Amino acid sequence: DDRVVPVDSNGFKEYDTLDALHMDKMMVEVYSWRRDPPSFLRQRGLMPKDSPVDNEVYVLIVEGFLIFNHRPLNELFDRRYFLEIPYDTCKKRRSSRVYSPPDPPGYFDEYVWPMYLKNRREMESMTSEIVYLDGLKSEEEVLVVVYEDICQEIDRLQGLS
Repeated sequence: DDRVVPVDSNGFKEYDTLDALHMDKMMVEVYSWRRDPPSFLRQRGLMPKDSPVDNEVYVLIVEGFLIFNHRPLNELFDRRYFLEIPYDTCKKRRSSRVYSPPDPPGYFDEYVWPMYLKNRREMESMTSEIVYLDGLKSEEEVLVVVYEDICQEIDRLQGLS
């Protein structure tokens, strides 16, 4: 709810904080999936009711810009990927998006980028084993890296490698 998002001393909405996100709701969903992936998927219409589940491997991908900063969630991950892009690319991509409400003048330089740097330092101080991905590469190139890594992790967890 935009009405409850805190405002900083410059009058900028503080969207880039854990307090602005519903991490409790995300945790409920992740725990629900962890308890019983087939049931979780069926309840959401993502898996046929008669689909077999024997020997299936289920992979949950959690995406978000502060997921590694929320310790209870971060501790559940087997693999962590962080997409890096430089300042100029980030600013250009951000300026091409349409937000409601729109970013006020100076928002990127005075709030978004400083919060990115702050949150990244915090993430790196509490999280290890992050695979840093080059956000300047094509989506396909990035996805291939992640896919191959996840396949290797599945094999490892199944004792195949």
